[in-house]
Amino acid sequence: MSRKNVVVAGHGMVGHRFVEALRARDAQDAWSVTVLCEEGDPAYDRVGLSSYVGSWDRKELALAGNDYRGDDLVELRIGTRAASIDRSARTVTTGDGEVLPYDALVLATGSFAFVPSVPGHDLPGCFVYRTLDDLDGIRDAAARTVADAQTAGRSADGIVVGGGLLGLEAANALRGMGLTAHVVEYNDRLMPAQVDEGGGKVLDRLVTGLGLVTHTGVATEKIEPGPAGLQVSLSDGSTIDAGLVVFSAGVRPRDQLAREAGLDLAGRGGVLTDLSCRSTNDEAVYAIGEVAAVDGVCYGLVAPGYSTAEVVADRLLGGDAEFPGADMSTKLKLLGVDVASFGDAHARTPGALEVVLSDSAKGTYAKLVVSDDAKILLGGILVGDASAYGSLRPLVGRELPGDPASLISPAGEKPGAGSLPDDAEVCSCNGVTKGAICGAIADGACDIAQIKGCTGAGTTCGGCLPTVKQLLASSGVEMSKALCEHFEQSRAELFQIVQATGIRTFSTLIERHGTGRGCDICKPVAASILASTDSDHILHRSQAGLQDTNDHFLANIQKNGTYSVVPRMPGGECTAEQLIVIGEVARDFGLYVKMTGGQRVDLFGARVEQLPQIWKRLVDAGMESGQAYGKSLRTVKSCVGSTWCRYGVQDSVGMAVDLENRYRGLRSPHKLKFGVSGCARECAEARGKDVGIIATEGGWNLYVCGNGGQSPTHAQLLAGGLDDETLVKYIDRFLMFYVRTADRLQRTAPWLDALDGGLDHLRAVVCEDSLGIGAELEAAMTKHVAGYKDEWAGVLEDPEKLARFVSFVNAPDEADPTVQFDDSGARKVPVLMGMPGVRADESN
Repeated sequence: MSRKNVVVAGHGMVGHRFVEALRARDAQDAWSVTVLCEEGDPAYDRVGLSSYVGSWDRKELALAGNDYRGDDLVELRIGTRAASIDRSARTVTTGDGEVLPYDALVLATGSFAFVPSVPGHDLPGCFVYRTLDDLDGIRDAAARTVADAQTAGRSADGIVVGGGLLGLEAANALRGMGLTAHVVEYNDRLMPAQVDEGGGKVLDRLVTGLGLVTHTGVATEKIEPGPAGLQVSLSDGSTIDAGLVVFSAGVRPRDQLAREAGLDLAGRGGVLTDLSCRSTNDEAVYAIGEVAAVDGVCYGLVAPGYSTAEVVADRLLGGDAEFPGADMSTKLKLLGVDVASFGDAHARTPGALEVVLSDSAKGTYAKLVVSDDAKILLGGILVGDASAYGSLRPLVGRELPGDPASLISPAGEKPGAGSLPDDAEVCSCNGVTKGAICGAIADGACDIAQIKGCTGAGTTCGGCLPTVKQLLASSGVEMSKALCEHFEQSRAELFQIVQATGIRTFSTLIERHGTGRGCDICKPVAASILASTDSDHILHRSQAGLQDTNDHFLANIQKNGTYSVVPRMPGGECTAEQLIVIGEVARDFGLYVKMTGGQRVDLFGARVEQLPQIWKRLVDAGMESGQAYGKSLRTVKSCVGSTWCRYGVQDSVGMAVDLENRYRGLRSPHKLKFGVSGCARECAEARGKDVGIIATEGGWNLYVCGNGGQSPTHAQLLAGGLDDETLVKYIDRFLMFYVRTADRLQRTAPWLDALDGGLDHLRAVVCEDSLGIGAELEAAMTKHVAGYKDEWAGVLEDPEKLARFVSFVNAPDEADPTVQFDDSGARKVPVLMGMPGVRADESN
């Protein structure tokens, strides 16, 4: 039998999926494949396009196996487009004039970004948000905008036209490039296709609390040159000055090639196909992905695109597969805010009922759409907290396991993955059922990576992975200690790898020792490890993109989107001159002043663009960052000790100052707090701290692994009667052992509880050097002490880092309209215009 040839026009995610599916099923090698990839990069993860911002490493988005290396039956032509089709001759002519014959042609040309015909839409500085090249252009324009704004003394603004899913991703990308992002949406709410009015209001409050400026219910009327580069006029009569404009107002099928070839098109565009994804007027031509109008409907999500690819692969091999319909469910995290929509989210089914729980104070919104008897789940919307998505979405069309309200109530009982029927679809992107996953587990798949490999679940958007983990746990499989699906190592093992290899970037770490592009679990862990093993600034180069919000801005974000500033005061000491400067800063910037429990002064209410100005005045007064935002040493609390107190037996203030100056800036799995008491009366509450030191007549007693908070734990005695030198040596060893071995966000108390051998083992390691690593731990701490640099000063000295701290307002002298305060009472308090959805740490 002679081999046939299929030409694939387009090499996006769906085109690549088709090639993989065909080659995996073609046991007889009946087809050879020619792939025309118009872009300069082979298939990459367009769903994760925004993750390119920060790393700017194209390899991180490349799909596995996208070069088909070692497969002689697949020819990939990079940078080659299909220019025309001769259907009668069954040939495709490429852009460079080559004529390629085909037995079957698969159109996978995808879609293009729709740009409304707004006057001025083609001016320099106007972009679309679609490809890696687009993002490179936006990055360069953003850098120019930030530089020009600093020179002119104005805010650096960018505009996104379109407030849908991609529009908000684009806005987040601009925010990551140092711009204040304005989102202009014609509809009365953000993400109108996914969320309803109630969910839209909560989403708006969440994203505005994070610094986005939203303009809903307005149209973009014209774009003209302006003082910042461009001026955008809106239909409500307002104007916005910005350095660039990004259009993200939807997509349209890229069907020009098909149109010119005379193929049937749907009324709203796209190659018209039947359920086999075959063109309705040419049996040799198929269409998949966003260019395919299956039964007249185009689908803009990757999951139905993958379904079309699988159908065509089956048809070419003699099968009878048909397009099964589309699951338009979506789950994503925008700027740290969870949003999910599934099933009949807008209650269009006749007789449908809505069960809604909206908590504006917490920034959450949940809605279930159920049948008229409240027994069958039809769909739902989750904003702010989408943790129930994995258990609810597979139940669409099925009888609910309980009262609908209880399923979305924080106090209600949630259905577990084990209660799902075997035919419930857990992974909608790849059509993987619970039964398939459980079957893989029964056949020996014992971790996430193996389940991904044999079922495909979790390999696209990853939204189903929490459910997959539940199924693993309920099956009795011993869970791996892997950090996440991208690293099979634990945090402690990754620490050792970084320390031994000298790796200094996340991209290198994941390339050599992990898989994929990383996630919101492994990226902050890597950031912490990199900071713990070197003295690079926390915002140094690629590390900046790994940080949580607090570390990204070196300040604690508060309820209304402003930040608090906490200068370091070792041992609670502060000179009169420094105290005067603090008061002047608070007065000049209108900040609320609060004495903290850690013997420091906290200044609340600073906007992002004010932070460097505030820091400069504090740094000039001889102060530095107190790192109240970091997973690091916070404070060393002290009583006045023997210097002043008649009961004191040791100089607790002097010891506290020495310890804070030694361990300041030490990045660790979680925050660290110290206390030093000058006698057994314990006025510094040392036994409620991670490291507590209590003075005795015979020296210092060292207590470890205590903490206050939700689950208070008393610190336990590690060693007693220590002189100053031995005390510091033991603390050095204890801290570095904790930094090396604890899990992410694990305080010292639960770390000790989980430590094999408990306190006895810890005492042996620290005091007796039972592992023979005492000198190594001390050397690591000595390196940290020698390399310490103040993070605030590091920003003030570096224009590149300063560019991250840009205004959230249209003009430098005007306050962000979403930031308001109530000064009518005895205390200044924030007025909550929105609730930030970031992982903001508690202030102390």
